This record gives sequence, C-alpha cells and structure tokens, in this order.
Amino acid sequence: MEEDRQQRDQHHAAAESRQRTEETGDQRTGPDQEGEFKNVQLNSLPYRGTRRSASPETDSPQLLLRRALAGESNSMTHERLVTKAVAWLRSYGCGVVLSEQSCASGETPDAIGWKRGSHSVIVECKISRADFFMDQEKPFRRKPEKAMGCERFYLAPAGLLRQEELPAGWGLLELRGRSVEVVCASSKKLRSSAGFRHEMNLLLASLRRVEVRIEPQSITDFLKWKNRMAEYNRGRLPEGILPPREEANCFLAAEAVEGD
Repeated sequence: MEEDRQQRDQHHAAAESRQRTEETGDQRTGPDQEGEFKNVQLNSLPYRGTRRSASPETDSPQLLLRRALAGESNSMTHERLVTKAVAWLRSYGCGVVLSEQSCASGETPDAIGWKRGSHSVIVECKISRADFFMDQEKPFRRKPEKAMGCERFYLAPAGLLRQEELPAGWGLLELRGRSVEVVCASSKKLRSSAGFRHEMNLLLASLRRVEVRIEPQSITDFLKWKNRMAEYNRGRLPEGILPPREEANCFLAAEAVEGD
C-alpha cells in the first residue's frame, strides 16, 4: 500500500512538471530568440556617437580616404585654421601679417600678409564645402579685379577641396596633421591697382583701430617710447632693448620698395 501511494505521488508530480513545461515552453528564450535579441542589441539601439554620412556628390571614397590618411580631426574649427594660416604666412616670408581685418570694400581676409615690394598674400580658410561655395558669391569674388592679394590661397582640411574647383589663379593649401602643405601654387600677379588701394585702406583702418585703443596716447608716441626711455636713462637704453635702427624690419631695406 505504502509503495503504491509513493508511486502514484511520483507519477502525479511528473505529470504536473510536464504540464508546467508545456504551458511555459513558448515563453522560454530559445537559440533563435537569443539570436534575434543579439541583432536588436547590435542594430536597433540608438547610436550615441557622431556619425558622418558620406554624400556621393561631395565625398567620394578617394576624398574620404585622403581625409583619413591626413588625420583630419572632427574638432576642426575656423579659428584653428586661421591660426595656421597666420603661421604659414610668416614662414612664407611675410613681415607683416593681419587676420580678420576689414576694408571699405567689405572684404575681410582670414589672413593677409605682405612681403617686400608691397607684395601681398591672402589666405581664406574653409572648413566645409558649403562655406567654400558661398564664398564664390561675394562681390569681390565675382569681380576679382577689385579684390586684395597678389597671391591668393584657400586653406582647408586635406581632401576637402579640389584644384579644378578653385577660381582662376588661386592656390590651394591643405592642413595635414599639424602642417600646412602647398597643393598648388597661386599666380603672383592677381592684384590690380584697385586691390592695392583696398589693401592700403585695410592697413590704415587697422592703424586707426590701434590708435583708438591706446588713446590718449598716439601711435607716434607709442613708436617713440624707446626714445623716451633713453632720455630717462641718461641717453642709454636699458640692457637688452635694441635701438630702433637695429630692429629687424625688412621693409626698411633699400630694395623693399621694388616689386618681386
């Protein structure tokens, strides 16, 4: 009797276990469901990083590869490019360099420098193709004979611009890593007499801004501070300060007024 009852209890427990298994079988995660879940994790969840979609019209595989090889950074800014342009102009032999200063025509070069013989070089910085094409619509781009610069360059991240897209006579500089490299040279005779007058206007406007900022002192007083210091020091400048005639100034050389 006791053995029969134990067998019945075991049989009943096994039947209940099978029934529970059948009722919950559809809710268990099988191998196929696990695979689907993995797909959801990989493909359906929101991407939190920064994606840059490629445009077939502007970003060919070759351009994207060139950007990757050049180490182009997503943190590229216009300000950084302007700083690079100023440094490049100085290395290019420009003794005076100004950045983001305007003249009466409305032209505001990102960077402009002058060599001997009043030879001017401008650099326009572009971090996007849209900005580059918008620049072509400006009045002094449509009438380049009124623009500044004996030489004119665009500076952009590597691979952003193509040589065939440049205005006639313009050169192209590319930022590759930390260095600026010349992709194609500019013509050296792009400036007209009108452009020269606009450059003079830009220089005078910049000098006036300096004068306003140092008022009530004048620019002349500012330039003569060494003379006054010598007067206060019994006719001698303090040690380490050079007299004006010994200062490095390529624009005072005899050949400085001659053209390149």
